[in-house]
Amino acid sequence: MVTDYMAFLERRADVCGGEWVVKGTRVTVRTVLASLAEGATVAEILADLPTLTEAAVRSVIAFAAASAEEDLPVPGAPLPT
Repeated sequence: MVTDYMAFLERRADVCGGEWVVKGTRVTVRTVLASLAEGATVAEILADLPTLTEAAVRSVIAFAAASAEEDLPVPGAPLPT
């Protein structure tokens, strides 16, 4: 599992309007996640986007998981009403 996903991702105002991208590319995190959501495998994504590596794709997945975890309610905390 990729734990240091920030080694693979960056966000710069001069690249893709400041969206998160895979470092050194113009491939956005959103693009990779959309491909995965549509059912593409990592191998298919790598074939379609040859500037990426398997570690980069896995870092996008780890980044998305960490981002989602931040938005999840804390166990035992009351839900907003």
